[in-house]
Amino acid sequence: MRAIPFGKPIIDDHEKNAVMDVLSGNILVHGPYAKEFEKSFATFTNSPYAISTSSCTASLHLSYFTFGIGKGDEVIVPAQTHVATVHAVELSGATPVFVDADYTTGNIDIDQIEAKITDKTKAISIVHFLGMPVDMPKLMQIAKKHNLKVIEDCALAIGSKINGKHVGLFGDTGSFSFYPVKHMTTAEGGMLITTHHDLAEKLTRQKAFGVDRTVSERKVPGEYDVNMLGFNYRMNEIEAVIGIEQVKKLPTFLLKRRENFEVLETQLKEIAEIDLLQSSYDNLQSSHYCLSIILNDQLKDKRFEIVKFLRENGVGTSIYYPRPVPDFTYYKNRYNYKENEFPNAARISYQSIALPVGPHLNVEDMQYIADMVKNSINIVKN
Repeated sequence: MRAIPFGKPIIDDHEKNAVMDVLSGNILVHGPYAKEFEKSFATFTNSPYAISTSSCTASLHLSYFTFGIGKGDEVIVPAQTHVATVHAVELSGATPVFVDADYTTGNIDIDQIEAKITDKTKAISIVHFLGMPVDMPKLMQIAKKHNLKVIEDCALAIGSKINGKHVGLFGDTGSFSFYPVKHMTTAEGGMLITTHHDLAEKLTRQKAFGVDRTVSERKVPGEYDVNMLGFNYRMNEIEAVIGIEQVKKLPTFLLKRRENFEVLETQLKEIAEIDLLQSSYDNLQSSHYCLSIILNDQLKDKRFEIVKFLRENGVGTSIYYPRPVPDFTYYKNRYNYKENEFPNAARISYQSIALPVGPHLNVEDMQYIADMVKNSINIVKN
């Protein structure tokens, strides 16, 4: 039996030695490595500005805060996403307004957005679900028509592109996650990219208490002013130096993910009892975070039996995501959402199983996963 974890950070001596170099020095925060990591990530995404943060959630919250979005405002959000996407809106004081998922991709259904826009709407939050890019040119037409900010949640989309342009560069800000099972890791941590110079300057100040000068900019140590409200959303030097090494490996990581995904997708397409979400097509290039299968109605009540079989045979799985956000107790109670208000998001949440395709695995692992999925379906059907 193989041991196939759903996700696994790929760390070697390059990261370990880099961390020891930081620990051997005197600077753990406010040092040069965070700046170097920002430059390397900006180069990878071809972004003019990249700002390191403590997490993707911090990046999202910082975006709303910097735009002045708060109480009395509304933000369009996808019903199918990690709860952090919506928490960032809720923490700003604004009201999240949910839109159902597109049936074929899992992304926000762009055709439903305009019906949800009111005079209180200030922004649209989009998520590139499992790395599949949202049709940003189409989305941006709506945003510009209604003069709305666009916040891109790119937590699962490092390497996702549209016509060769990296996601996160279409809207006003793009936020990335470096959680251990993501495309790359810094243990914890995030990055925010933008094409706007003044916005980048403000975000850089507001992620660090709103001080008017960084440590390196202070002529007198400890002397600074605070000219705006801000947070402690900085990335430390240990995380940053891991990030520097991980960015170097991203092209290899992404190539391996795509190869694994395509092999697994080919094997699973022949199974009549499941559907697959649409991956890369035309000029939309996915980052292939994972491959999520959607069980048909006859098998949907057998999901956890299938998961159990896969686990017992060494295949790690996950669910993206266990519920549509408006079905979580907090949001259901707060906004009084009813069941089946977001049927496509519900179908994905309650009938899907996420399978691994990460670079810690190989083509033979993909064949094994496919065989185990087929075996599990045959068993639960009988």
